[in-house]
Amino acid sequence: MKTQARILMVEPRYFDVSYRINPWMQPDAWARDPDGCAAAANGASRALRRALARAGCEVVLRAGSPGLPDMVFPANAAIVLDGRALMARFRYPQRQGEEAAFLEMFRALRDEGSLAEVAQLPGGCFQEGAGDAIWDANRQWFWAAYGPRSSRESLARIGEFFGKETVAMELVSDRCYHLDVCFCPLAGGEILVFPPALTARALRNLHERVPADRLIVATEEDLARFSVNAVSVGREIVMATPTARLRAVLQERGYRVTPVDLAPFMMSGGGAYCMTLRLDRASLADCAAPASAREAATA
Repeated sequence: MKTQARILMVEPRYFDVSYRINPWMQPDAWARDPDGCAAAANGASRALRRALARAGCEVVLRAGSPGLPDMVFPANAAIVLDGRALMARFRYPQRQGEEAAFLEMFRALRDEGSLAEVAQLPGGCFQEGAGDAIWDANRQWFWAAYGPRSSRESLARIGEFFGKETVAMELVSDRCYHLDVCFCPLAGGEILVFPPALTARALRNLHERVPADRLIVATEEDLARFSVNAVSVGREIVMATPTARLRAVLQERGYRVTPVDLAPFMMSGGGAYCMTLRLDRASLADCAAPASAREAATA
């Protein structure tokens, strides 16, 4: 099978749920059976890697760092496009230690040839990576969120660095603290979205740019299952176990859905998209990118 995407994941060796910075986090539940939860997390991570491989993805696996349990969510580490990485600045102290650890990891990826450039936002400009700046390959812009984690100021920084349009999407729900929890552009041009997470202005931005027949509305149950937090590559979608309704809707539109039980990571507020970061994403305007990278941008 032809490789459709190159995706970064971080080993869950140091993963746990020991603090609470979003409403989904369950440190008490983890504390009742830490060994069992850790074993389940290892199994779930392996299952996700297998599902991505079956979907034609190459998984680049890297080690995390002790004391930084949420490094298993590299979608928050950086925004990557055209071989350039813009590193995150985390709002909460519990995650700020990840900045140095991920910077070292991404510089190593650059030295290996996986990236061409690694840059940092200025201190105090909060922006939590691809979880709050989702590239839409069909429309060639970033859906860029601000609110609970990322700052409004960061949108201009993203646009300046990548030279791409950023469409502002303000979040209003603490449960949807990152855009990727409630918003997923699919490779065919549809967008899976949970509208109550967005302000009226953000919804206007969405409806002005995307026809109604290209929107797939997620339910409360879809949100709670972290099914919106999905990896979409070509006609393949890998997601935390969806409802029968959502799976049927996606299959009717020509997608093949691979469900994965990610319950241990949902205890920390993350799903399949959170646990991954695409390294080879390229814009159509990047003429310097090899043909394979330009083709991948449409996947």
